[in-house]
Amino acid sequence: MKNFFVVTNPSKDRELENTKRIQNYLTKAGCNCKVYVNYKGEVESGNIGNWDVPSDTECILVLGGDGTLIEAARDTVDLHIPLLGINLGTLGFLAEVERTGIEYALTLLMQDKYEIEKRMMLDGWLYRSGTYVESSNALNDIVITRCGSLQIIHYHIYVNGQFLNAYNADGVIISTPTGSTGYNMSAGGPIVEPKAKLLVVTPICPHTLNTRSIVLSAEDEVVIEMTSGKKDIPVRAEVNFDGGHMRELFMGDKVVIKKSDKMTDIVKISQASFLEVLHKKMSEN
Repeated sequence: MKNFFVVTNPSKDRELENTKRIQNYLTKAGCNCKVYVNYKGEVESGNIGNWDVPSDTECILVLGGDGTLIEAARDTVDLHIPLLGINLGTLGFLAEVERTGIEYALTLLMQDKYEIEKRMMLDGWLYRSGTYVESSNALNDIVITRCGSLQIIHYHIYVNGQFLNAYNADGVIISTPTGSTGYNMSAGGPIVEPKAKLLVVTPICPHTLNTRSIVLSAEDEVVIEMTSGKKDIPVRAEVNFDGGHMRELFMGDKVVIKKSDKMTDIVKISQASFLEVLHKKMSEN
């Protein structure tokens, strides 16, 4: 590799210390390196694909935490450029390179000593009164949750057209294996090997004794239908794609979720297995 594009979260890289460090190292080695500093609110669309990523870019280096990498993955998925996360946050599963290993990682990239992991993504479609409203995709998860008051929301889950269950809960998480170590894990869902191909459905604080997650085939279609409560009181809810793109939901709305045809390419340079990384992260916290 010789051509790099750097995306930096300035709240994680104060005074752009590590950004400049990377740019200087790559430039001195004869590589091309363009930098984009992702100041919140600077670009309303938040689409890195519109930020003039050079067509010959071979790797996007993402400085921040897992959230920064997830945002970059959604924004650049149509560019088909692999991403390497450099962890400047706290608990990072996606961003595998730590500050102390930056130069070593860059050297391996320049020597083409790396692997590419293809990570499954989700597509979600919102329908209102049977009419398509919009769609988006996610690397981590698609989350339906309440907004506003503390009232619980009511929803039905269908899998491949078959009614599964009715829930009264704070929401529901539909997660990819990559996203299993995110909100899904915090909500008590299972941790899944990231290269697996499956869906995890995890209710958020359900008002029932049955709080179990459900693991489905990657080929299954999940439909979440917003329903009324016992007193037909309207409750505000929203659907959120990877913690970024959000749309308000109303009673009767349906969110259809399936495995996306798109994949996110993650650069892996460490020889450590997922279980080794998991053991290290669990030992640190």
